[in-house]
Amino acid sequence: MTLEEILKACKDLSICEERSMGGEYCELVFLNKEIDRWNKIFNGIFGPAIKPKGSKPTKADLLLTDEHGGISDNQTLFQRDFGKEMIFAMFWPWQDGINVTLKIVLVR
Repeated sequence: MTLEEILKACKDLSICEERSMGGEYCELVFLNKEIDRWNKIFNGIFGPAIKPKGSKPTKADLLLTDEHGGISDNQTLFQRDFGKEMIFAMFWPWQDGINVTLKIVLVR
């Protein structure tokens, strides 16, 4: 699985801002009102979130995400191994309640 393939699965969803699009890292912003649709797609790709919104992150969650800003209680973390590579994704809801930052990271 590549980041491009993940984003292709999201093609019918609105993206407000593309901040970074690379082979190993992607960061974009989408509307919070569509978070259920994003969750459905990411559940299909990754399975259930390893750290759902509202749960406290484990030490392993914090270690995994530290280089990319970490993960907090109000954020969601998905993770899955794809052969020799691992991909994780984070939903970071904004304080304004309107936007969500999505970060997707490929780890080789």
